Amino acid sequence: MNQNKGFYITTPIYYVNDIPHIGHAYTTLSADILARYMRIKGRKVFFLTGTDEHGQKVERAARERGRFPKEHADIMVENFKDLWKVLNIQNDAFIRTTDEEHKKIVQQLLQKLYDRGEIEKRKYSGMYCTPCERFWTVKDLIEGKCPDCGRDVEFIEEENYFFLMSKYQNSLIAHIEKNPSYILPETRKNEVLSFLKNKPLGDLCISRPRQRLQWGIPLPFDENYTTYVWFDALINYYSALQYLAPKDTEWWPPDHHLIGKDILITHAVYWSTMLLALEIPLPRNIFAHGWWTVKGAKMSKSLGNVVNPYEVVKKYGVDAFRYFLFREVSFGLDGDFSEEAIIRRINNDLANDLGNLVNRFIVMNEKYMGGKIKPQWIDEDFTVEVQKIISEIEKESLWDEFKFNIILEKIWELISLTNNYIAKTEPWKVAKENSEKLPHILFNIWNAIRVIAVFLYPFMPDSGKKIWNALGLESYKIDYNMFKWKTEIKEVETKKIEQIFPRIDVTKENKQEQKNRENKMEELIAIDDFLKIKLKVGKVIEAERVKGSEKLIKLIVDIGEKRQIVAGIGKSYSPEELLGKSIIVVSNLKPAKLMGLESQGMLLAATSSDGTISILTVDREVNPGSGIK
Repeated sequence: MNQNKGFYITTPIYYVNDIPHIGHAYTTLSADILARYMRIKGRKVFFLTGTDEHGQKVERAARERGRFPKEHADIMVENFKDLWKVLNIQNDAFIRTTDEEHKKIVQQLLQKLYDRGEIEKRKYSGMYCTPCERFWTVKDLIEGKCPDCGRDVEFIEEENYFFLMSKYQNSLIAHIEKNPSYILPETRKNEVLSFLKNKPLGDLCISRPRQRLQWGIPLPFDENYTTYVWFDALINYYSALQYLAPKDTEWWPPDHHLIGKDILITHAVYWSTMLLALEIPLPRNIFAHGWWTVKGAKMSKSLGNVVNPYEVVKKYGVDAFRYFLFREVSFGLDGDFSEEAIIRRINNDLANDLGNLVNRFIVMNEKYMGGKIKPQWIDEDFTVEVQKIISEIEKESLWDEFKFNIILEKIWELISLTNNYIAKTEPWKVAKENSEKLPHILFNIWNAIRVIAVFLYPFMPDSGKKIWNALGLESYKIDYNMFKWKTEIKEVETKKIEQIFPRIDVTKENKQEQKNRENKMEELIAIDDFLKIKLKVGKVIEAERVKGSEKLIKLIVDIGEKRQIVAGIGKSYSPEELLGKSIIVVSNLKPAKLMGLESQGMLLAATSSDGTISILTVDREVNPGSGIK
């Protein structure tokens, strides 16, 4: 890798007319998390986001409000900038397609392609949706209406300019197949390959007649036409580097383009072929994440179920919101948002696990050591276990593939390990014995919390910093050296801290209902009944999603023989995560059909109170088919 290559990460540029919602927040927060982590590691980082500000809808909205389009965009863009501040997002630049520098670069690239014969003028006809500013074929229409917005379309025939995208179909297929991580997750890559292999790739209309679309960038070779969105908005990833990025670092190609799955083809096909034609290296990765739904339904204004990030942050706090989004589901899959779920995460994970750990330690250290902490390096089982978890969290593949929920699970393993260490060592008892062990025990707890604070910082910057300062580290920088168990830190003094995440009270009725459920007696079975169940160790050798289902995954499992098992674990696991796992299988269950597929057994898994599924596995290498007693 070029030593001067900086880490370059982007979000899509958001349509300036939109009111920012949870989807915008989700994409931009994911970029912020990885950017912060890379800065901690010492990388030079350029994190870009921005807004798409041209088009008929912007022009129409401005006219309705008695404004010029640029004046309207200047007002609307503040919605996004304000939200990024509220969400504690530290982007390095914010590009607007109305920037003069951006417009010049778009025209330069268009002229370059035109001169090479990559753009040609031809007559075009199709069904046109004015609100969406988009042509559709008759086959695309749903009951004669626009498949996107459901409104009426009209037949239009006109001359336009086309980018000869079809020339690059085979080149793009070859690039994707040669570079498996170019499009992630795997399901999105397969979706793009299917799109490219199953039908000829057409050419891309990149203009609109000037009389129909005036608010945009004029084509440099024909001012009677305006550049359409593809060759305006998508160019931002390249143009921003020419005038917004530091010049002392090489940024291209981007390390990650982060997008929602609804604009996958736009980026993976349109943008990729544009770069191929321009002979500009393709990005290292395009990652298309899933959607947030509410009770399984896609968010929409008409349903009135759009989640407003401002309201969530006001009610629960920014760090709780950031944590919930990336702990609740695997990044890449769809997730279901509910206030009940976020409250569970706050009470169970943040208040009980993390908050109590920090506060217990600060109180104990103040009581027994007057707040003083001095390094006490003694090797023992606890330090070995901590260092093992640190190495797992630092795995490059976890961060590079946006496996944020797994990273957070590992951080919580470290929190749990530290809480268990306190319970095991019982510092309060050691203090009564006036033992020399006490400073060492408290230092170990302090040091574990220090590492936890560093890893939490990209996800929850305010909370990570509060914990950091409470540990007496305000004069130390959170950097790569702080990931390590052994540091150069000398004596410090801890400081009292208010409860970082106070528990959220639920109604008495809910509490009682929960208690009733927990206290409910389970039905008892005889040992003879239990012995009828045959449990075996199975190794997952194939895994794929069941078409048409968000929950079901089809597994081929080796239990001494190959068995097909269909399991409802798709919201907690991706197929890739399951490959190679040694799981527990009920092998003598009668076959059952799920969505037309026969399931020849059942795997064992636990479900937490928030609905997260954890598969039961064996902790040592065991031959597939081994019986469990």
